[in-house]
Amino acid sequence: MDAVSEQPTHQIRAAYTASTVTVYQAYAPRLGLPAVRDGRFPASWKRDRMTWIKPSFLWMMYRCGWAAKEDQETVLAVEIAREGFEWALRNACLTHYDAERHADHAEWKRRLRQSPARVQWDPERDLHLRPLPHRSLQLGLAGEATRRYADEWIVSLTDVTPLAHRVHAAVRDGDLAAARGLLPPERPYPAGAELLAHLAP
Repeated sequence: MDAVSEQPTHQIRAAYTASTVTVYQAYAPRLGLPAVRDGRFPASWKRDRMTWIKPSFLWMMYRCGWAAKEDQETVLAVEIAREGFEWALRNACLTHYDAERHADHAEWKRRLRQSPARVQWDPERDLHLRPLPHRSLQLGLAGEATRRYADEWIVSLTDVTPLAHRVHAAVRDGDLAAARGLLPPERPYPAGAELLAHLAP
């Protein structure tokens, strides 16, 4: 059995330090470039809209098409406080009904409306952006969570679009070892039962 097939189905994997965790987002250059320049999102960034953050670099590549999709040409690595990330997880609700975690559909709907964050698990991706058997966390932030993310949690914003292009070029050239060597060092995030019991189906 290889390392990929041994992965737990639902597990957060991310690049992180003792105090921060890196997540990814992709924006149009008109939003992404000023954000990197100023170290914060510009006034045109909507705090009243849900925003999705992704700890998986390759899932972000799948979502933005290696930074080629319209309005997703600038990929940001957003280093945020682990304290904020974990607050969002504790206060999140699954995007889908789960009979083991919700009394009924009405209770799930109520929790979904009231929660400032939501979680969905999508298939992780390989270097060819094909789905893998294990899942990758997508964390949606709304309301209070969005404001905290933008105004309190961000430690740094880095434009990793050139990295996306280098990895993609290596994949196109068939040099998967080189592509793999360029990837951010993601590892299992130390999220115990307190953080994931209500979120891991």
